[in-house]
Amino acid sequence: MKGLELSQEYYNFYGKAMIHEKFPLYEKRIAVGLVGQGSECLGFDDDLSCDHDFGPSFCMWLNEEDAKEIGNMLAFEYEQLPKDFAGVQGRVESTHGGGRVGVHEIKNFYYSIIGRDDAPKTNMDWLIIPESRLAVVTNGKVFRDDLGEFTRTRNQLLEYYPEDVRIKKIVSRAATMAQAGQYNYARCMRRGETVAAYMALSEFTKNTISMIYLLNKQYTPFYKWMHHGMKHLPILNQVGDLLKKLCEMDNQKGVWEGTENAIPMSLNLFDKNVEIIEQICKLVVMELNQQGLSDCNDIFLESHTMDMMKRIKDKQIKSLQIMEG
Repeated sequence: MKGLELSQEYYNFYGKAMIHEKFPLYEKRIAVGLVGQGSECLGFDDDLSCDHDFGPSFCMWLNEEDAKEIGNMLAFEYEQLPKDFAGVQGRVESTHGGGRVGVHEIKNFYYSIIGRDDAPKTNMDWLIIPESRLAVVTNGKVFRDDLGEFTRTRNQLLEYYPEDVRIKKIVSRAATMAQAGQYNYARCMRRGETVAAYMALSEFTKNTISMIYLLNKQYTPFYKWMHHGMKHLPILNQVGDLLKKLCEMDNQKGVWEGTENAIPMSLNLFDKNVEIIEQICKLVVMELNQQGLSDCNDIFLESHTMDMMKRIKDKQIKSLQIMEG
């Protein structure tokens, strides 16, 4: 049983009755679900996930007034629930895994993850929050929220970035993909700077994955799950397989010929990596065109950055003209 399913069944079997019997006046005011840190909140948990911060558990969210009234009592009653459930042992928390489940005050919950207690209001507000944090606060599932206060902020965040913010992020990712992957990786390999080449490849990989999430209008999760989550995306999920192939390529075996300081003479494997990078960039260019973000057909992604930024500027000018009448 996946952790999210386990959480909901545990709540249905024990939590729902506890809230009904102990807090009948607040039953329709307590939001319940499983959202936050942990692979189970993303639905990515497996056998390895069970060794820490995993087990029958759920979250309860209260507004500030209700938290003052019943927060401590609700937390106490939650701790009295049976720890083991459905053949799964009780949750064993790691040093840094405490406080992920149980009772939370709604505004404190959001503030602890994204650094604010409500949805961002301005473009700058959006830009300063790491994508992985937005993924954390919008993952999982809400089982019940009659009052709607927890879900209100959640739904605003799930509406995704304002389009200007999304485009600016896409421009940034395109620039880094071009610089690190299409330009610097090949040059570093030609110089025999393999450490620098792998750093360039890492930058390319990270920014490519973020680009794919942006094109899907979904938040990029924590780096450990970035690639894994790509298989669930409807747009360009095949890039995940190309990145896996790219990262598994053995660039050292049979590449270098001659003396220690010689210029490489045989670059078959290196050429394959460059080919994969270009294949990925071509797919991204096609999607940028498909979404109407760029009219440029150049496979070099940096060529698209000015086109996309011009669109933002033109949109801002048009908005000012409308406001000025």
